[in-house]
Amino acid sequence: MHRIVITLPAMLVALSLYLPAQTASKGAPPPKPATPAIQVQSNLNQLMRGVLYPASNVVFFAQSDNPADVKYVPGQDPSMATDPLASTFGGWQAVENAALALTESTNLLLIPGRTCANGVPVPMDNPDWPKFVQDLRNAGVRAYQAAQSKNQDKMVEASDALSAACAGCHRKWREKPRLADRCK
Repeated sequence: MHRIVITLPAMLVALSLYLPAQTASKGAPPPKPATPAIQVQSNLNQLMRGVLYPASNVVFFAQSDNPADVKYVPGQDPSMATDPLASTFGGWQAVENAALALTESTNLLLIPGRTCANGVPVPMDNPDWPKFVQDLRNAGVRAYQAAQSKNQDKMVEASDALSAACAGCHRKWREKPRLADRCK
């Protein structure tokens, strides 16, 4: 019996040295974490009204009014402000953030599966779609750079570029007399 007691611990030590050597795979990459599937939650009209339209308005504001002059509403907590220009991150920073929101939103415009308000798929297969999306991305970058400079003359130029980017797409797909004809 004395031999078994000594042998059992020796076997366990040997086994513990052997098992990790068996489980370690040399040269194999670690497992990748699961990537969540990209899901579309809104139609194009909802995305425009919820993200691009409000962000565009902030950029357009800065071409005629100095964002630095926007004052917080006395007695109102800026973190509760519904006006991005008067919020905690207001003024020129709000214009920068709005320009970045426009730029980043271009990625949302390229997610497959989005539909227009009438249920028709967004015309991603049309060669004009990626061109218009790129125009919007470029206008967003230009607006961001202009906002960083805090120069209203540059904001006028950036706003013109943004307006032109929006108008190109809108003329082609949105400005139709009947909702059923949009995105075709």
